[in-house]
Order: sequence, then structure tokens, then C-alpha cells
Amino acid sequence: MLKINDKAPDFSLKDKDGRITSLNKVDSKFLVLYFYPKDDTSGCTVEAKEFTSNLNKFEKINVKVMGISGGDETTKKKFCDKYNLKVLLLSDPDFSVCKKYCVYGEKSFMGRKFLGIKRTTFILDKDKTIKKVFENVKPEGHSEEVLEFLKNEAG
Repeated sequence: MLKINDKAPDFSLKDKDGRITSLNKVDSKFLVLYFYPKDDTSGCTVEAKEFTSNLNKFEKINVKVMGISGGDETTKKKFCDKYNLKVLLLSDPDFSVCKKYCVYGEKSFMGRKFLGIKRTTFILDKDKTIKKVFENVKPEGHSEEVLEFLKNEAG
């Protein structure tokens, strides 16, 4: 698992419109990089809607927010359109970035084991160094939890 003070692995992924976003091109005081299991599922919808509703608060303190999951541009576009999501969601169809961040692996649900993305959030500073890792994230209230951490950091 990546930890505090590790350098965040670089990546380039497509958004819902096919535009490529590269980590090394992001210029902000902090970056919230959240990994979520799947587009348009209940918990992922709650998390994306909360980040969208708080986007202005993040922008006011010079923080960018990006979500990453499997799927492709089509699933991202449908998800964003269905819920009017403004948060930047990126497609990692082969889970290569998820694997670099050590958030893809065995999970279990109702006694069934399977491979998937573990809901995890990384806070990166301007130099792309990890400042905080939130593991086993609960979607409800997570955006506020991240915002509180960043207000103290940006202080």
C-alpha cells in the first residue's frame, strides 16, 4: 500500500469526453484523488454527488478533485449525465492505475470473494507527494471529512 510521504505514481486517463488528464499536469495546492468501485452504484453515487456539491469549497482553497474507477468514457458520461455530476471522473478500464495505487485487489461481499477497487482516497500536495490516505471509505460524509482535513492542512 502507498503511504504518507510516498510519491504518487503518474498516470494519464480519459474522462467522459475522451479528454486525457495526466497527474503531472495537474496544478493545484492539493489534489483529492479518490478511487471508487463502479459507476452508478449506490455508494459511488453518494460519494460523487457529495464531491460535486462541495466542488466550489474545494476550488476556493485551490484543491482539485478527481475520481477514478473502471469502466470507460461511455459509463462515465452516463453516470455524470444521470446525476448532473461536475466532479472529474476518469476511466481506468484495465485497472492499471488502480493497481499502481494498490487499491485493486480481493474484496468480499456477503461471503463472496471477487477482485475490485477498494474505496480509497489520497490527498496529494503540489509536488504529488501523498499527504493523507483514507482507507475503507464510507461514502456518506466523506467529502466533508476530506474538506475538513484540507482546511487544516491549507490553514
